[in-house]
Amino acid sequence: MQTNGQDTENGKGMPDINAEENLGGTTNLNDALADESELDKKQQELNEMRDKYLRLVAEFDNFKKRTAKERIELMQTANKEVIISLLDVLDDSERASKQIESAADVNAVKDGVALVFNKLKSTLQAKGLKPMESLHTEFNPDLHDAITEIPAPSEDLKGKVIDDMQKGYYLNDKLIRHAKVIVGK
Repeated sequence: MQTNGQDTENGKGMPDINAEENLGGTTNLNDALADESELDKKQQELNEMRDKYLRLVAEFDNFKKRTAKERIELMQTANKEVIISLLDVLDDSERASKQIESAADVNAVKDGVALVFNKLKSTLQAKGLKPMESLHTEFNPDLHDAITEIPAPSEDLKGKVIDDMQKGYYLNDKLIRHAKVIVGK
């Protein structure tokens, strides 16, 4: 029984301090401190995640820059190897040019030019260059550029390559130049 906010059951006529409605503010204060502590923890976790994200973005950006630089260096190095291998052919061409000026024998000049040409051809083939064989094959727009069409000399050459105006080439089995051809119709 209660009278004027006092509990008469305790026998002293004093309010019961253990009743929930009479609890002091320390319980609510502890809850607020716990919520604030949890909020600080979440804020700290958020800051750590943000820091990790920024570091990851910076690391990825550095990776992109490094790979772009390596790709450029690789391309320059690859060109360097080809140029160095062609220097011998250039030297032979200069020697042949000097010999042509003073040569009286045309056959010797032809032989010298053929040797230089064969050396150039073998050097390029060693680097992966392969000529395309187009003559008398079916016209393929993925491989050939048709310059013109002419009447086919025979029925079996219709739709086929009759003449190569400019050879096509592969580099390591990848097409690097289309063949310019004349097609029979």
